[in-house]
Amino acid sequence: MGKKLLLLCLIILGFNNLVHSQSFFSRYINGILMDTSDITKPQFLIYPTLAYAPETSWEIGLSSLYVYYANRDTTNRLSEINGFTFVTLENQYGIWFDHAIYSDLNKWFFLGRIRIQSFPLFYHGIGMDTPEDYIALVDANQVLIKERVLRELKRNLYFGLEIDFQRMSSVNFKLAEEQQEINLPLGSAGSDNLGLGVGLVYDDRHNVLNVRKGNFSELAYLNYMPAFSNFGFQTIISDNRIFRPVGKNNVFAAQLLGQFNMGDVPFNQLALMGGDSMMRGYYLGRFRDRNQIATQVEYRMLPLPLGFTDRLGAAAFAGAATVFPDFSRASIHKVVWSAGGGLRFLLFPKKDIYTRLDVAFTQEGTGFYFFIGEAF
Repeated sequence: MGKKLLLLCLIILGFNNLVHSQSFFSRYINGILMDTSDITKPQFLIYPTLAYAPETSWEIGLSSLYVYYANRDTTNRLSEINGFTFVTLENQYGIWFDHAIYSDLNKWFFLGRIRIQSFPLFYHGIGMDTPEDYIALVDANQVLIKERVLRELKRNLYFGLEIDFQRMSSVNFKLAEEQQEINLPLGSAGSDNLGLGVGLVYDDRHNVLNVRKGNFSELAYLNYMPAFSNFGFQTIISDNRIFRPVGKNNVFAAQLLGQFNMGDVPFNQLALMGGDSMMRGYYLGRFRDRNQIATQVEYRMLPLPLGFTDRLGAAAFAGAATVFPDFSRASIHKVVWSAGGGLRFLLFPKKDIYTRLDVAFTQEGTGFYFFIGEAF
């Protein structure tokens, strides 16, 4: 949620045993606190959220999670579908879907996300030397659809097609009060861009929401051709993650992310630093440029050795990142940092899925995040 302060997550509704004749309260306790359901059975969770941010006023949302094993076979990897919808008192809205779906025997892997939203964006400019205070608030309607359709070539190695469609329309740059004028970036009038490409993925994770041991590595190339897009450019993405067990319950995780753009890149598709996954504590897009290199490490204690419960965990994390126009002007002196920690609650013990509440600190402020599943 960037710089949003999560104020409320009052109710978590578990629908593990809807077919039974138990009372709603009993199902709630059984599904969430006891989790006595069959491990092979799909599980669905829905919960409300309430948040506040200066650009949106109050935001009311509803989040959901559906997890399952293909053919109810636990030797398959755990598939997950996340949904989130929200409305604000400023008549803004959003519908988000994220998924990581594995077919039987893990032969096919579908990884993607959908964003449909009317939501303001803070624009600070381009580069690492941009001011801490935003210079414009960008009102816009956005559609983002990214999908990877991957086929296993050999054990854990996938290859396939990638598609990325991004539309930004009804764009309006509202200058901050102290700004007289700014140089509007490329794409400030809006754009439709369709990228087609290929991806090579190595993935031996069993549970994408809480990886105890494994590796994930993606190398992707996308070409936004003028025949299908308002702008012509190319993007290369390299995303590499490792997860190593430390003792019985602890996990060390690390990620190295690179995004590199060439051509005429609109401002909304530059490499954006920040968000709820990488460089927590920074608003997504606080820093943006043609290229980004970011890294983070996290130590997870799942659960904590408290003695009286095995449902509570914790994590500590730190990261560093930079954006730059080209490699000749990349500078280690313009790297920013992020660090913090959080609590974990074991939501589905049978499937080893935790909720996380993270607090992140940066040179510019603090961010709060509440999500199901780990950040990466």
